Amino acid sequence: MSLAVKERNQVRLVFLGAAGVGKTSLIRRFLLDTFESKYKRTVDELHRKEYDLGSMKVTIEIMDTSGSYSFPAMRKLSIQSSDAFALVYAVDDAESFEVVRSLREEILDIKEDKYTPIVVIGNKADNLSDRQVSSEEIMSLVELEWNSRHLESSAKDNANVLEVFQELLRQANLPSRLSPALRRRRETFPTESHARPPMNKTNSCRIS
Repeated sequence: MSLAVKERNQVRLVFLGAAGVGKTSLIRRFLLDTFESKYKRTVDELHRKEYDLGSMKVTIEIMDTSGSYSFPAMRKLSIQSSDAFALVYAVDDAESFEVVRSLREEILDIKEDKYTPIVVIGNKADNLSDRQVSSEEIMSLVELEWNSRHLESSAKDNANVLEVFQELLRQANLPSRLSPALRRRRETFPTESHARPPMNKTNSCRIS
């Protein structure tokens, strides 16, 4: 006797990485198609967006996390409650990839599942002159040894941003027909956003 399989209609994605690698820029580019060149310190912020696919509605939650990681208990909770992970580093900052290594180990330890959906993202790919991280070496490590997907992106140039989210949702096993809906993702603003009070940052720098 066959059992009907209920399609999944909600997923939570979490973006993790060192401060200043462009996590917020990627999310902002995806949701609003905008780019802010000045760096502002991020506090944990949850965006929720609903897509109507006709026969069903799908809710996507995107958690944007702080790069300071001053609250390990809160980070652990974010990992426990999330379905797929974007680990973001900057191609012009080799140390930021070491943070990705550490975060991956933490995720696998908390989830207790070596097949946890993870996409490793090398952001700021437009900054070719200051590149410190080899695309070929990282791709080999991530895809062959870690068995995860690697993509390079530029929030500044809007390069591979949509592909990042498509890959995250694919790994989270959302319906494949969601992809066309993503192309209409900017028709509405995210329906909800929950954030702690913002923290001021006096220094600023360009991020992409």
